[in-house]
Amino acid sequence: MKKLLKIIGIIILIPIVLVIALLVIISFIPMTPNNYTKEVITGGDIETKYLAMGDYKVKNIKRKGSEITKKYYIYYPEELKNNDKKYPVVVILNGTGVLPKKYKALFKHLASWGFVVIGNDDGSTGFGKSADETIDLIISENDNSNSIFYGKLDLDNIGITGHSQGGAGVFTATSIMEHKDKYKTAVALSPTHEETAHQFGWKYDLTKINIPTLMIAGTNGDFETQAVIPIEKMIEMYNKIPSSKVMLRRIGAEHGQILYSADGYVTAWFMWQLQGDKEASKAFVEDSPEISNNKLYQDVQLSVE
Repeated sequence: MKKLLKIIGIIILIPIVLVIALLVIISFIPMTPNNYTKEVITGGDIETKYLAMGDYKVKNIKRKGSEITKKYYIYYPEELKNNDKKYPVVVILNGTGVLPKKYKALFKHLASWGFVVIGNDDGSTGFGKSADETIDLIISENDNSNSIFYGKLDLDNIGITGHSQGGAGVFTATSIMEHKDKYKTAVALSPTHEETAHQFGWKYDLTKINIPTLMIAGTNGDFETQAVIPIEKMIEMYNKIPSSKVMLRRIGAEHGQILYSADGYVTAWFMWQLQGDKEASKAFVEDSPEISNNKLYQDVQLSVE
């Protein structure tokens, strides 16, 4: 009898172990292809240039976080430790269930263009609390004489981006949080639209955003186009933002793909806004901005200076 019970126990245990193992494996599957900078199709010279890896070699370190952030992940140009330059900073907010370990390639890509890129393990970025704590960390690292980042972070040029819930978190961080005025620009990727966001308690106020803002979404899949960010909701949200702004949708892109598929223009935006790159700005301004002529995008609206 004991032997039979033992066999039954093993039979019951096997599928449980397999499920746990599967969940562990899934948790490490990248949400961005490691080689996405070479695989994503582009439709313009500027998009192509800034989707490619930049000229900087990249290093990364970790810092201990709070109960909310848990752990910080910082990617930075390797040369930082050998000069007195100040580097612009980009804060990244996670989408639901997508922690930094699942999109390392995106952190590395941005850092290769000369940014210090910081994310953390917060699973509830829509509330904006981890964004504020990340700003505290940036200031602390810049002031800490024992830190590799001592005096190296350009506190006048901080940007923020996030995908899905993280996109809602971008709006929360830049509209109602304590450190909202620390950001110079923002990029929201497939942000959870207002009605749903507010139901979850992510109480952002688009009318209070006063920095240049780029909003990108996809056109494919019911989850993206009906649940997260329907086009009519996206237009309503865009119209509420009083500052300089741009919106566009990547044709054929599903929700998860927006995290990286438009990264050429995300990088160009940050290069323009945080590094003053005139070539990058031509994607969004001039008489004929590239995004208006790129056949991979639609629903383009611009109100930029």
